[in-house]
Amino acid sequence: MNDAKDYYKILGLDKKASAEEIKKKYRKLALQYHPDRNKGNKSAENKFKEISEAYAVLGDAEKRKQYDTFGSNRFHERFSQDDIFRGFDISDILKDFGFSSGDPFSGMWGKQRRSGSWGRQQAHSPFGSRKSPFSDIFEQARSTAGGKSQQRQRKGKDRTIEIDITLEEAFQGTTKEVGFTLKGKPQSITVKIPIGIMEGKKLRISGKGEPGPLGGPPGDMFLIVHMAQHPLFRRENNDLYLEKKIKLSEALLGTSIEVPTIDGQTRIIRVPPGTPPGAKIRMKELGMPVMGGDSRGDGYVIVNPILPKKINKKQKKLIEDLAREGL
Repeated sequence: MNDAKDYYKILGLDKKASAEEIKKKYRKLALQYHPDRNKGNKSAENKFKEISEAYAVLGDAEKRKQYDTFGSNRFHERFSQDDIFRGFDISDILKDFGFSSGDPFSGMWGKQRRSGSWGRQQAHSPFGSRKSPFSDIFEQARSTAGGKSQQRQRKGKDRTIEIDITLEEAFQGTTKEVGFTLKGKPQSITVKIPIGIMEGKKLRISGKGEPGPLGGPPGDMFLIVHMAQHPLFRRENNDLYLEKKIKLSEALLGTSIEVPTIDGQTRIIRVPPGTPPGAKIRMKELGMPVMGGDSRGDGYVIVNPILPKKINKKQKKLIEDLAREGL
């Protein structure tokens, strides 16, 4: 699905729509565009896939919150299609179709599917060669529609938690105590934050999500890392930028200045004569560590001369003398 698509627009809803309004609208559209009611209609089939993806997000309170918080593009950077459809249950929607046996979604996959072999159906998947995010749902639907009391164990919903760290913690790596609620009881785990981690990186902790229904395995926990704004450094990928003010005379004549580094040290760098405002002076490999590697980005000092707001008579005369000399 195109990341720029608006799930609310796809379902024809306002962003303030209630959970019940979202469910009701999806039911109506699903009935309208269901493949078995639109045999051979590729447009209807595509529409059915599109509205199902929209409902998989907006019909889940946590996924909807993340979608509303990050917006479409950033949401799709953080959540894969498997994430979107994980825990998506349409068994209540299937009842509205009135099917008593068979696979109500069989029309979406063509006539060449073979029972008991979901892996061989990947060629017919509307999402390409990867495993279809609908696969688990279809197997459950087949079992329910056939009147079987035994349902396939499904994995529990994933849990998403946002955590904040400092630039220094990202530089040296750290551990964080993460609290959450499981079955109504407070829980906590200690999570290792790797060296060099970037803003928005998603860490997966297996088995710490919601319990699976009917005794199924638990989902996973995903930690989304946010970097607190630093008072001195600005990070771009693995490079660090620092602004340094110098006197006008130092910019004209050149000077040496002390600058701090992210590891708590100081370095002396040379500012060449005639350095223009906004000039960048590179400090090789004094940036952030590359996550999972053994190298570092660079540090950059942005030099800006200070222009005095007021000058005295002596300073004015000196500047006038410089002007007469062509400066």
